[in-house]
Amino acid sequence: MARIKYVIKRNGATAPFSQERISNAIYRAAVSVGGRDRETAEDLSRQVVQILESRYRPKKYPTVEEIQDIVEKVLIENGHAKVSKAYILYRQERNRRRQKAQEHVIQRSEYIPWAKIWSVLDWSVDHAVNTVAKLNARIQTGQFPEIVKEAETAYAGDIQAVTTMIEERRLEVKIVTVAGPSSSGKTTTTSKISLSLRQRGLRFVELNLDNYYFDLEMHPKDEFGDYDFETPAALDIDLINQHLHQLLAGEEVRLPYYDFKTGKQSPDRTPLKLQEGDIILIDSLYGLYPPLTEGVADSKVDLYIEPLLQMKDDNGEYVHWADIRLMRRMLRDAVQRAYDYEETLTHWHYVRSGELQSIIPYVGAADYIINSGMPYELPIYKPKLFDRFTEWEEKYRGDEVRRDAYERAARIHKLLAAITPVPDDRLVPKNSVIREFIGGVELE
Repeated sequence: MARIKYVIKRNGATAPFSQERISNAIYRAAVSVGGRDRETAEDLSRQVVQILESRYRPKKYPTVEEIQDIVEKVLIENGHAKVSKAYILYRQERNRRRQKAQEHVIQRSEYIPWAKIWSVLDWSVDHAVNTVAKLNARIQTGQFPEIVKEAETAYAGDIQAVTTMIEERRLEVKIVTVAGPSSSGKTTTTSKISLSLRQRGLRFVELNLDNYYFDLEMHPKDEFGDYDFETPAALDIDLINQHLHQLLAGEEVRLPYYDFKTGKQSPDRTPLKLQEGDIILIDSLYGLYPPLTEGVADSKVDLYIEPLLQMKDDNGEYVHWADIRLMRRMLRDAVQRAYDYEETLTHWHYVRSGELQSIIPYVGAADYIINSGMPYELPIYKPKLFDRFTEWEEKYRGDEVRRDAYERAARIHKLLAAITPVPDDRLVPKNSVIREFIGGVELE
């Protein structure tokens, strides 16, 4: 085990030192030039660690830049010139992207979709669902079916506006991205947009970015041993961008395939070539992440989706959109991925960290923002989840390691406690975005 415990990041903060990350970086550079020797990458990383340990005394920590310099030195000295060059180029590109991304982060306050938020708030007031008390009052007077219809109509209005916008630009649009944070409703929304535009004569080819994940062993882990899929660094962004440029140039590409069971990516699996008039459709957390579609900005439409619910609780505080998405993901993951609800709760800190760094700062780049928030979903979720949040609030009380889980559980428990429950979800339309999470979806 390496004696070096920490590394100094570029912002001056310290982070746990990981030899595995060095191995992964070397391995990625090797893969980019045709190599796939994991054992050699690990041996080289051990040499890097040996040099570091010879240079740094206890409680003296290397910087990220210093570690990268040593990696380059070790690669050259071991005769891996091509891999060293690829590593240097990768390092330079990451630095360029980091600087570019920082420009967006600095300006992120400008990216809050105020106009859309005010529009949703105005709608909520008009339909008497802008507070928990008003929502309860309508439910208690038998108006739940009307709330469902009103909310679904508003969502359908967003879909209609988007499809009209894309159709009007059909001669220039080559790529449509549907972006948004976890459990915002991208899958259903993408399907609805695709179906509507196909009915208008447009043809879509979906590019599944899940197949571009690096091998699982190359993903970072948190202090609990969870793999981090919630970052664009887990995706081969360079290859995605390369394939987009090749496809738009009329070339055939061979798509990779990622097996979630084995955690391995198989390159060059599926051939794809666009036909005349085809539009690439991308449903991804990181659809707005600039490096993903760098160089094709003039030929794409960017959509962003979020449950922009505008509802205050009994204390006058707005319901957190991330809390809505957490409940959605719990329900969906339990069915589709066999995850226990609690696993989703304790992993959520990773989800939010990735969102705040690589999704939220780019909202302002969207051509249209779709609201997937339904006032009626909270009454539907209460019978399914309330007892569990009661349990978690008590379980994690005073647990500093799981403080994030406790705070979210306590807040959601308090919110759901005030909601009038609706145990029967049969009134939720089969083609509703909510069906993506509670099951029973029928889009066509």
